[in-house]
Amino acid sequence: MSIRTLDDLLAEGVSGRRVLVRADLNVPLDKQTGDITDDGRIRAVLPTLGALVSAGAKVVVCSHLGRPKGAPDPQFSLSPVAGRLGELLGAPVRFATDTVGESARSTVADLADGQVALLENLRFNAGETSKDDAERGAFADQLAAFGDAYVDDAFGAVHRKHASVYDVPARLPHVAGRLVLREVEVLSKLTGEPERPYVVVLGGSKVSDKLAVIEALLPTVDRLLIGGGMCFTFLKAQGLEVGTSLLEKDMVETCGNLLERSGGKIMLPVDVVVADAFAPDAAHDTVRVDGIPSHRLGLDIGPETVAGFAAALSQAKTIFWNGPMGVFEMPAFANGTRGLAEAITKADAFTVVGGGDSAAAVRALGLDESSFGHISTGGGASLEYLEGKSLPGIAALEN
Repeated sequence: MSIRTLDDLLAEGVSGRRVLVRADLNVPLDKQTGDITDDGRIRAVLPTLGALVSAGAKVVVCSHLGRPKGAPDPQFSLSPVAGRLGELLGAPVRFATDTVGESARSTVADLADGQVALLENLRFNAGETSKDDAERGAFADQLAAFGDAYVDDAFGAVHRKHASVYDVPARLPHVAGRLVLREVEVLSKLTGEPERPYVVVLGGSKVSDKLAVIEALLPTVDRLLIGGGMCFTFLKAQGLEVGTSLLEKDMVETCGNLLERSGGKIMLPVDVVVADAFAPDAAHDTVRVDGIPSHRLGLDIGPETVAGFAAALSQAKTIFWNGPMGVFEMPAFANGTRGLAEAITKADAFTVVGGGDSAAAVRALGLDESSFGHISTGGGASLEYLEGKSLPGIAALEN
Protein backbone atom coordinates (compact mmCIF):
# COMPACT_ATOMS: atom_id res chain seq x y z
CA MET A 1 0.00 0.00 0.00
CA SER A 2 1.46 3.33 -1.08
CA ILE A 3 0.10 6.20 1.01
CA ARG A 4 1.85 9.42 1.94
CA THR A 5 1.88 10.01 5.69
CA LEU A 6 1.69 12.88 8.14
CA ASP A 7 5.46 12.69 8.56
CA ASP A 8 5.86 13.30 4.82
CA LEU A 9 3.69 16.41 5.10
CA LEU A 10 5.54 17.66 8.19
CA ALA A 11 8.88 17.18 6.42
CA GLU A 12 7.68 19.53 3.67
CA GLY A 13 6.81 22.16 6.27
CA VAL A 14 3.34 23.21 7.37
CA SER A 15 4.06 26.42 9.31
CA GLY A 16 1.49 29.02 8.29
CA ARG A 17 -0.33 26.56 6.03
CA ARG A 18 -3.96 25.59 6.51
CA VAL A 19 -4.32 21.84 7.06
CA LEU A 20 -7.80 20.33 6.84
CA VAL A 21 -8.04 17.30 9.13
CA ARG A 22 -10.91 14.82 8.78
CA ALA A 23 -11.32 13.39 12.27
CA ASP A 24 -13.84 10.94 13.72
CA LEU A 25 -15.24 12.82 16.69
CA ASN A 26 -18.50 10.86 16.69
CA VAL A 27 -18.60 10.52 20.46
CA PRO A 28 -21.60 9.36 22.53
CA LEU A 29 -23.53 12.12 24.29
CA ASP A 30 -25.80 11.84 27.31
CA LYS A 31 -29.35 12.38 26.02
CA GLN A 32 -30.38 14.37 29.08
CA THR A 33 -27.33 16.54 29.74
CA GLY A 34 -25.60 16.56 26.35
CA ASP A 35 -22.32 15.67 28.10
CA ILE A 36 -19.74 13.48 26.38
CA THR A 37 -19.85 10.02 27.97
CA ASP A 38 -16.76 8.57 26.25
CA ASP A 39 -14.01 10.80 24.80
CA GLY A 40 -11.94 7.93 23.37
CA ARG A 41 -12.31 9.07 19.76
CA ILE A 42 -11.24 12.61 20.65
CA ARG A 43 -8.12 11.34 22.41
CA ALA A 44 -7.32 9.10 19.44
CA VAL A 45 -6.76 12.05 17.09
CA LEU A 46 -4.54 14.03 19.52
CA PRO A 47 -1.19 12.70 18.18
CA THR A 48 -1.98 14.01 14.70
CA LEU A 49 -3.40 17.34 15.86
CA GLY A 50 -0.58 17.86 18.37
CA ALA A 51 2.07 17.31 15.69
CA LEU A 52 0.42 19.82 13.35
CA VAL A 53 0.00 22.42 16.11
CA SER A 54 3.65 22.04 17.16
CA ALA A 55 4.72 22.52 13.54
CA GLY A 56 2.80 25.80 13.31
CA ALA A 57 -0.03 24.74 11.01
CA LYS A 58 -3.42 26.42 10.97
CA VAL A 59 -5.48 23.33 11.76
CA VAL A 60 -9.07 23.06 10.51
CA VAL A 61 -10.83 19.98 11.92
CA CYS A 62 -14.02 18.54 10.46
CA SER A 63 -16.11 15.55 11.62
CA HIS A 64 -19.58 14.08 11.74
CA LEU A 65 -21.58 13.25 14.87
CA GLY A 66 -24.61 10.98 14.85
CA ARG A 67 -27.05 10.76 11.97
CA PRO A 68 -28.69 14.14 11.35
CA LYS A 69 -30.77 14.28 8.16
CA GLY A 70 -28.63 16.65 6.10
CA ALA A 71 -29.74 19.75 8.02
CA PRO A 72 -28.76 21.44 11.31
CA ASP A 73 -30.02 19.62 14.40
CA PRO A 74 -28.94 20.97 17.83
CA GLN A 75 -28.79 17.52 19.46
CA PHE A 76 -25.96 16.59 17.07
CA SER A 77 -23.88 19.75 17.43
CA LEU A 78 -20.12 19.34 17.80
CA SER A 79 -20.01 22.29 20.23
CA PRO A 80 -19.35 20.11 23.35
CA VAL A 81 -16.64 18.29 21.41
CA ALA A 82 -14.86 21.59 20.71
CA GLY A 83 -14.75 22.26 24.46
CA ARG A 84 -13.36 18.83 25.31
CA LEU A 85 -10.84 18.93 22.46
CA GLY A 86 -9.55 22.25 23.75
CA GLU A 87 -9.14 20.80 27.24
CA LEU A 88 -7.14 17.86 25.91
CA LEU A 89 -4.97 20.02 23.64
CA GLY A 90 -4.40 22.54 26.42
CA ALA A 91 -5.48 25.47 24.23
CA PRO A 92 -8.86 26.86 23.15
CA VAL A 93 -10.39 25.41 19.99
CA ARG A 94 -12.28 27.94 17.88
CA PHE A 95 -15.73 26.62 16.92
CA ALA A 96 -17.56 27.48 13.70
CA THR A 97 -21.32 27.34 14.10
CA ASP A 98 -21.75 26.12 10.51
CA THR A 99 -19.73 23.83 8.26
CA VAL A 100 -18.97 25.81 5.10
CA GLY A 101 -20.93 29.03 5.72
CA GLU A 102 -20.07 32.50 6.97
CA SER A 103 -19.03 31.36 10.46
CA ALA A 104 -16.73 28.69 9.04
CA ARG A 105 -15.14 31.11 6.56
CA SER A 106 -14.45 33.79 9.17
CA THR A 107 -13.25 31.27 11.77
CA VAL A 108 -10.74 29.76 9.35
CA ALA A 109 -9.63 33.14 8.06
CA ASP A 110 -8.86 34.35 11.60
CA LEU A 111 -6.70 31.34 12.57
CA ALA A 112 -3.15 32.09 13.66
CA ASP A 113 -0.26 29.66 13.23
CA GLY A 114 -0.61 26.75 15.67
CA GLN A 115 -4.30 27.38 16.33
CA VAL A 116 -7.12 24.85 15.88
CA ALA A 117 -10.67 25.35 14.62
CA LEU A 118 -13.51 22.83 14.56
CA LEU A 119 -16.25 23.11 11.94
CA GLU A 120 -19.84 22.22 12.80
CA ASN A 121 -21.16 18.71 11.99
CA LEU A 122 -20.44 17.71 8.38
CA ARG A 123 -23.75 15.88 8.18
CA PHE A 124 -25.67 19.11 8.68
CA ASN A 125 -25.02 19.43 4.93
CA ALA A 126 -26.80 17.01 2.57
CA GLY A 127 -23.79 17.01 0.24
CA GLU A 128 -21.63 15.10 2.76
CA THR A 129 -23.50 11.80 2.45
CA SER A 130 -25.17 12.32 -0.96
CA LYS A 131 -25.05 9.46 -3.46
CA ASP A 132 -25.13 12.05 -6.24
CA ASP A 133 -21.53 12.68 -7.35
CA ALA A 134 -22.22 16.28 -8.37
CA GLU A 135 -23.88 17.23 -5.09
CA ARG A 136 -21.16 15.52 -3.07
CA GLY A 137 -18.48 17.13 -5.22
CA ALA A 138 -19.92 20.62 -4.78
CA PHE A 139 -19.77 20.22 -1.00
CA ALA A 140 -16.23 18.83 -1.28
CA ASP A 141 -15.21 21.95 -3.23
CA GLN A 142 -16.41 24.15 -0.36
CA LEU A 143 -14.61 22.06 2.26
CA ALA A 144 -11.39 21.85 0.28
CA ALA A 145 -11.30 25.66 0.09
CA PHE A 146 -10.41 25.65 3.81
CA GLY A 147 -7.15 23.73 3.35
CA ASP A 148 -3.81 23.82 1.58
CA ALA A 149 -3.38 20.14 2.47
CA TYR A 150 -5.65 17.34 3.73
CA VAL A 151 -5.07 14.77 6.47
CA ASP A 152 -7.44 11.83 6.95
CA ASP A 153 -7.31 10.66 10.55
CA ALA A 154 -10.89 9.34 10.69
CA PHE A 155 -10.49 5.58 10.44
CA GLY A 156 -14.05 5.10 11.69
CA ALA A 157 -15.31 6.75 8.49
CA VAL A 158 -12.98 5.38 5.79
CA HIS A 159 -15.56 2.78 4.72
CA ARG A 160 -17.96 5.59 3.72
CA LYS A 161 -17.97 7.19 0.26
CA HIS A 162 -18.65 10.62 1.75
CA ALA A 163 -17.50 14.02 0.52
CA SER A 164 -15.05 14.68 3.35
CA VAL A 165 -13.56 11.19 3.11
CA TYR A 166 -13.59 10.35 -0.60
CA ASP A 167 -13.92 13.56 -2.64
CA VAL A 168 -11.83 16.12 -0.72
CA PRO A 169 -8.55 14.13 -1.09
CA ALA A 170 -8.92 14.43 -4.89
CA ARG A 171 -8.85 18.23 -4.49
CA LEU A 172 -5.89 18.68 -2.12
CA PRO A 173 -2.45 17.18 -1.42
CA HIS A 174 -3.42 14.36 0.94
CA VAL A 175 -1.84 12.15 3.58
CA ALA A 176 -2.86 9.60 6.21
CA GLY A 177 -2.83 10.74 9.82
CA ARG A 178 -1.15 8.85 12.66
CA LEU A 179 -4.35 7.06 13.68
CA VAL A 180 -5.32 5.87 10.19
CA LEU A 181 -1.78 4.67 9.54
CA ARG A 182 -1.70 2.71 12.82
CA GLU A 183 -5.11 1.15 12.18
CA VAL A 184 -4.13 -0.05 8.71
CA GLU A 185 -0.79 -1.42 9.96
CA VAL A 186 -2.51 -3.39 12.73
CA LEU A 187 -5.36 -4.78 10.63
CA SER A 188 -3.00 -5.75 7.82
CA LYS A 189 -1.33 -8.11 10.31
CA LEU A 190 -4.65 -9.91 10.69
CA THR A 191 -5.24 -10.22 6.94
CA GLY A 192 -1.65 -11.23 6.18
CA GLU A 193 -0.04 -14.10 8.04
CA PRO A 194 -1.27 -13.86 11.65
CA GLU A 195 0.62 -15.85 14.25
CA ARG A 196 -1.38 -18.96 15.17
CA PRO A 197 -3.57 -20.05 16.81
CA TYR A 198 -5.69 -17.15 15.48
CA VAL A 199 -8.91 -16.78 17.52
CA VAL A 200 -11.72 -14.37 16.64
CA VAL A 201 -14.52 -13.41 19.04
CA LEU A 202 -17.71 -11.95 17.58
CA GLY A 203 -20.64 -10.59 19.56
CA GLY A 204 -23.27 -7.94 19.12
CA SER A 205 -26.90 -8.27 18.25
CA LYS A 206 -27.31 -9.40 14.65
CA VAL A 207 -25.80 -12.20 12.58
CA SER A 208 -26.74 -10.27 9.43
CA ASP A 209 -24.35 -7.46 10.46
CA LYS A 210 -21.45 -9.90 10.79
CA LEU A 211 -22.28 -12.47 8.08
CA ALA A 212 -19.78 -11.13 5.53
CA VAL A 213 -16.91 -11.07 8.03
CA ILE A 214 -17.79 -14.58 9.29
CA GLU A 215 -17.69 -15.85 5.69
CA ALA A 216 -14.34 -14.13 5.13
CA LEU A 217 -12.76 -15.27 8.40
CA LEU A 218 -13.88 -18.90 8.60
CA PRO A 219 -11.19 -20.19 6.19
CA THR A 220 -8.42 -18.28 7.99
CA VAL A 221 -9.15 -18.55 11.74
CA ASP A 222 -8.45 -21.46 14.06
CA ARG A 223 -11.42 -20.76 16.37
CA LEU A 224 -14.43 -18.47 16.05
CA LEU A 225 -16.18 -17.74 19.37
CA ILE A 226 -19.72 -16.36 19.06
CA GLY A 227 -21.63 -14.60 21.84
CA GLY A 228 -23.97 -11.66 22.19
CA GLY A 229 -27.50 -11.54 20.81
CA MET A 230 -26.34 -13.11 17.55
CA CYS A 231 -25.60 -16.43 19.27
CA PHE A 232 -29.32 -17.22 19.63
CA THR A 233 -29.82 -17.51 15.87
CA PHE A 234 -26.98 -20.06 15.82
CA LEU A 235 -28.51 -21.92 18.78
CA LYS A 236 -31.87 -21.98 16.98
CA ALA A 237 -30.09 -23.45 13.96
CA GLN A 238 -29.06 -26.32 16.25
CA GLY A 239 -32.75 -26.94 17.01
CA LEU A 240 -32.69 -25.36 20.48
CA GLU A 241 -35.46 -23.30 22.12
CA VAL A 242 -34.32 -19.67 22.55
CA GLY A 243 -37.44 -18.25 24.22
CA THR A 244 -38.01 -14.58 23.47
CA SER A 245 -34.29 -13.93 22.86
CA LEU A 246 -33.16 -11.84 19.91
CA LEU A 247 -33.64 -14.00 16.82
CA GLU A 248 -33.21 -13.41 13.09
CA LYS A 249 -35.54 -16.06 11.70
CA ASP A 250 -34.44 -15.48 8.12
CA MET A 251 -30.83 -16.22 9.13
CA VAL A 252 -31.41 -19.57 10.88
CA GLU A 253 -30.75 -21.64 7.76
CA THR A 254 -27.64 -19.58 6.95
CA CYS A 255 -26.30 -20.14 10.47
CA GLY A 256 -26.93 -23.87 10.11
CA ASN A 257 -24.91 -23.90 6.90
CA LEU A 258 -22.08 -21.98 8.55
CA LEU A 259 -21.97 -24.48 11.40
CA GLU A 260 -21.83 -27.39 8.95
CA ARG A 261 -19.04 -25.79 6.92
CA SER A 262 -16.98 -24.59 9.87
CA GLY A 263 -15.28 -27.88 10.56
CA GLY A 264 -15.87 -27.43 14.26
CA LYS A 265 -14.17 -24.02 14.35
CA ILE A 266 -17.28 -22.21 15.63
CA MET A 267 -17.69 -22.27 19.40
CA LEU A 268 -21.10 -21.31 20.85
CA PRO A 269 -22.25 -20.62 24.42
CA VAL A 270 -23.11 -23.60 26.62
CA ASP A 271 -24.95 -21.48 29.21
CA VAL A 272 -26.64 -18.07 29.15
CA VAL A 273 -28.13 -15.56 31.57
CA VAL A 274 -31.88 -15.32 30.93
CA ALA A 275 -34.25 -12.66 32.26
CA ASP A 276 -37.97 -11.99 32.49
CA ALA A 277 -37.61 -8.70 30.58
CA PHE A 278 -35.11 -6.42 28.87
CA ALA A 279 -34.58 -4.27 31.96
CA PRO A 280 -31.69 -3.66 34.39
CA ASP A 281 -33.70 -4.87 37.38
CA ALA A 282 -35.35 -7.87 35.70
CA ALA A 283 -35.30 -11.20 37.55
CA HIS A 284 -32.62 -13.37 35.96
CA ASP A 285 -30.93 -16.78 36.21
CA THR A 286 -28.21 -18.76 34.46
CA VAL A 287 -29.42 -21.78 32.46
CA ARG A 288 -27.95 -24.30 30.03
CA VAL A 289 -28.57 -23.39 26.39
CA ASP A 290 -30.81 -26.48 26.03
CA GLY A 291 -32.95 -25.23 28.92
CA ILE A 292 -33.98 -21.69 27.95
CA PRO A 293 -37.61 -21.16 29.08
CA SER A 294 -40.01 -20.17 26.31
CA HIS A 295 -41.07 -16.96 28.11
CA ARG A 296 -37.58 -15.63 28.93
CA LEU A 297 -34.81 -13.96 26.91
CA GLY A 298 -31.05 -14.34 26.98
CA LEU A 299 -29.11 -11.17 27.81
CA ASP A 300 -25.57 -12.45 28.47
CA ILE A 301 -23.33 -15.49 28.15
CA GLY A 302 -22.99 -17.59 31.32
CA PRO A 303 -19.94 -18.29 33.51
CA GLU A 304 -19.29 -21.75 32.04
CA THR A 305 -19.18 -20.20 28.58
CA VAL A 306 -16.81 -17.49 29.79
CA ALA A 307 -14.52 -20.20 31.17
CA GLY A 308 -14.64 -22.13 27.88
CA PHE A 309 -13.97 -19.03 25.79
CA ALA A 310 -11.13 -18.05 28.16
CA ALA A 311 -9.54 -21.50 27.71
CA ALA A 312 -9.61 -21.10 23.93
CA LEU A 313 -8.18 -17.58 24.17
CA SER A 314 -5.38 -18.70 26.50
CA GLN A 315 -3.96 -20.81 23.65
CA ALA A 316 -4.13 -18.01 21.06
CA LYS A 317 -1.25 -16.02 19.62
CA THR A 318 -3.50 -13.62 17.68
CA ILE A 319 -6.92 -12.40 18.88
CA PHE A 320 -9.52 -10.15 17.23
CA TRP A 321 -12.63 -9.20 19.21
CA ASN A 322 -15.66 -7.33 17.88
CA GLY A 323 -18.97 -7.06 19.72
CA PRO A 324 -20.05 -7.40 23.37
CA MET A 325 -21.12 -10.73 24.84
CA GLY A 326 -24.25 -9.33 26.46
CA VAL A 327 -26.08 -6.15 27.43
CA PHE A 328 -23.01 -4.75 29.18
CA GLU A 329 -24.71 -1.39 29.81
CA MET A 330 -26.80 -3.17 32.49
CA PRO A 331 -24.57 -4.39 35.38
CA ALA A 332 -26.53 -7.64 35.80
CA PHE A 333 -25.68 -8.60 32.21
CA ALA A 334 -22.12 -7.28 31.94
CA ASN A 335 -20.22 -10.24 33.43
CA GLY A 336 -19.85 -12.09 30.14
CA THR A 337 -18.27 -9.13 28.35
CA ARG A 338 -16.08 -8.34 31.36
CA GLY A 339 -14.93 -11.96 31.72
CA LEU A 340 -14.14 -12.23 28.03
CA ALA A 341 -12.23 -8.93 27.99
CA GLU A 342 -10.19 -9.94 31.04
CA ALA A 343 -9.35 -13.27 29.40
CA ILE A 344 -8.10 -11.42 26.32
CA THR A 345 -5.82 -9.23 28.44
CA LYS A 346 -4.29 -12.32 30.06
CA ALA A 347 -3.52 -14.06 26.77
CA ASP A 348 0.07 -14.09 25.52
CA ALA A 349 -1.10 -12.85 22.13
CA PHE A 350 -1.31 -9.93 19.70
CA THR A 351 -4.75 -8.57 20.60
CA VAL A 352 -7.02 -6.25 18.61
CA VAL A 353 -10.34 -4.87 19.83
CA GLY A 354 -12.42 -4.05 16.77
CA GLY A 355 -13.91 -0.70 17.71
CA GLY A 356 -17.55 0.24 18.15
CA ASP A 357 -19.39 -1.26 21.11
CA SER A 358 -16.38 -3.41 22.06
CA ALA A 359 -14.19 -0.35 22.59
CA ALA A 360 -17.02 1.35 24.46
CA ALA A 361 -17.39 -1.72 26.69
CA VAL A 362 -13.67 -1.73 27.56
CA ARG A 363 -13.95 1.85 28.79
CA ALA A 364 -17.41 1.53 30.39
CA LEU A 365 -16.27 -1.49 32.42
CA GLY A 366 -13.20 0.40 33.66
CA LEU A 367 -10.70 -1.99 32.06
CA ASP A 368 -7.12 -0.91 31.41
CA GLU A 369 -6.93 0.04 27.73
CA SER A 370 -3.15 -0.38 27.69
CA SER A 371 -3.54 -4.10 28.42
CA PHE A 372 -4.93 -4.62 24.90
CA GLY A 373 -2.55 -4.57 21.95
CA HIS A 374 -4.74 -2.22 19.91
CA ILE A 375 -8.23 -0.79 20.32
CA SER A 376 -9.62 0.24 16.96
CA THR A 377 -11.71 3.39 16.60
CA GLY A 378 -13.71 1.96 13.70
CA GLY A 379 -16.07 -0.96 14.23
CA GLY A 380 -17.64 -1.04 10.77
CA ALA A 381 -14.41 -0.01 9.06
CA SER A 382 -12.35 -2.70 10.79
CA LEU A 383 -14.88 -5.40 9.86
CA GLU A 384 -14.98 -4.31 6.21
CA TYR A 385 -11.17 -4.27 6.13
CA LEU A 386 -11.10 -7.86 7.40
CA GLU A 387 -13.73 -8.81 4.80
CA GLY A 388 -11.22 -7.71 2.16
CA LYS A 389 -13.35 -4.84 0.88
CA SER A 390 -11.84 -1.77 -0.74
CA LEU A 391 -12.44 1.12 1.66
CA PRO A 392 -13.25 4.39 -0.17
CA GLY A 393 -11.27 6.58 2.24
CA ILE A 394 -8.16 4.43 1.96
CA ALA A 395 -8.47 4.19 -1.83
CA ALA A 396 -8.71 8.01 -2.00
CA LEU A 397 -5.44 8.33 -0.08
CA GLU A 398 -3.70 5.86 -2.39
CA ASN A 399 -4.62 7.86 -5.49
